Amino acid sequence: MNRRVSLALLMGKQKKSASELTTSVTTVTNTFDTYTGTWGFEQAAHLLRRTTFGPTYAQINQATSDGLNATISKLFENQSLPADPIYYNFENDPNIANGESWVDEPTNNQISGLNNARKRSLEAWSFKIIRESGMNIREKMLLFWHNHFVVSNTNDARFQHKYINLLRENALGNFRELVELITVDPSMLQYLNGTQNSKNAPNENYSRELLELFTIGKGDAAGPGDYTNYTEDDVVQIARALTGWKHFDADDLTQVQSDFRPNRHDTGDKQLSNRFNDIIITDAGEDEYKTVIDIIFQQDEVARFISRKLYRWFVHFDINSEVETNIIEPMAQMLIADSYDLQPTIKALLSSEHFYDLSIRGCMITHPIDYLFKMVNTFELELNPDILQEYNILRRLFRAIAPLEMVMYSHPNVAGWKAYYQTPQYYKIWINAVTLPVRMNFSDTLSEGYNVSGFQVKLNVLAFTASLDNPADPDDLINEIASILYAQPLAQEQVDSLKASHGITNPEWQNEYLDYSTGNTSLEPTINNKLKGLVKTMLKMPEFYLM
Repeated sequence: MNRRVSLALLMGKQKKSASELTTSVTTVTNTFDTYTGTWGFEQAAHLLRRTTFGPTYAQINQATSDGLNATISKLFENQSLPADPIYYNFENDPNIANGESWVDEPTNNQISGLNNARKRSLEAWSFKIIRESGMNIREKMLLFWHNHFVVSNTNDARFQHKYINLLRENALGNFRELVELITVDPSMLQYLNGTQNSKNAPNENYSRELLELFTIGKGDAAGPGDYTNYTEDDVVQIARALTGWKHFDADDLTQVQSDFRPNRHDTGDKQLSNRFNDIIITDAGEDEYKTVIDIIFQQDEVARFISRKLYRWFVHFDINSEVETNIIEPMAQMLIADSYDLQPTIKALLSSEHFYDLSIRGCMITHPIDYLFKMVNTFELELNPDILQEYNILRRLFRAIAPLEMVMYSHPNVAGWKAYYQTPQYYKIWINAVTLPVRMNFSDTLSEGYNVSGFQVKLNVLAFTASLDNPADPDDLINEIASILYAQPLAQEQVDSLKASHGITNPEWQNEYLDYSTGNTSLEPTINNKLKGLVKTMLKMPEFYLM
């Protein structure tokens, strides 16, 4: 497929033939049964692209060698929580120096710039964890939950840290328990007005999103104020049941926490609709929110709702009737059977026959964070070994991709990033006339390199190429790079065009590269420039934006 056709597909301006990369249609010719087909580099790369951030060549080879089952096991291995974020460029906190963590220290509104410094630290720290996440699915699941249980623009960075680590600790645990925890999380209480929800002034913001976005979904409209899965009156009654919770926000508190205030709680009966079997919620004090969640989770539609969201995150947005029957329903039944423990269902999805169908490879447009780490991690970008400077670089990377419209801790609205719910565009939202040039300029910048406090941040194309199996052969070189970066192989005409455009043709290239690799360092600038030009082009090809 030529570049013009690829760009047209990415921008949603042209329909494809069956032989072209799949970007909008999933053809289900398979099932939720365990995949038993060929396991090779392509299948391993596909799995790691969807579950990790920027797999390296060595990691893909390791997964190829290990096989499907062992790779799945490795992806789900337990990890300890990362070290807390630190100040890296703030001198005004009298209690904490650069290099020390601020997460258990009180905030102080009298210190200019303190909370902004902590937010910068949190942003750099978040990208540091992704950079170091390796062959583990936890950070991909963390981002899923961050987009599911949206908490945005929280004023206190300590709240954000507590919230994100709550998601991290429970990313692969039990869905019902996670809903309970997030319901009384200080950041959520602040963001969706739970802290203002009292018996004298019930606030419906959280109860509405608990139903519509977090657990069961509306379903189709069935009448005025009535949906398939709940009614507007259920929103009101559940808001009453959730009254009484507040978060501590005094400046001198060292621990961010929530607190139940009995005098703010509505102790009256709450009558739910026939959507919830006309259940009456009686007073249960500080445990009443758990009663609410137990009632919601008695509805099987909760399992279908979260299964669809997991499917769109890991597989594809197109949930047609076949996908609903063959994939979503088995996922939902597995979740119910496992009392909403997530791991068995996610493992089954990633091990399924359907997941490895050719139509699934390359059907996603990479979101901006994946796009960044397909360069940072895949090329093993070297950062300054000084941790304060490392934070500085990572925070710059965090802000550099902000124009691509995916910023952690700052979602556009409570529904999350539009690419995961906005029909009919879905993932195509990531590529538009504004963001495409930003992507292209950014990859050029990383390829050429730039200076950060005397340290050159630059993709090391020489080291990357040296790790390949046969870089002296132009066809093998390009095809091997493509197999790492792209979800589908290049056509020979594309390979020929890349060779001709960058002077990587036989026998000249073979002789040059073999001479350089055996010690002729005078050829390094020539080899580096050719490889840099090749990589720059390949990072701007539409295929790089697909996974």
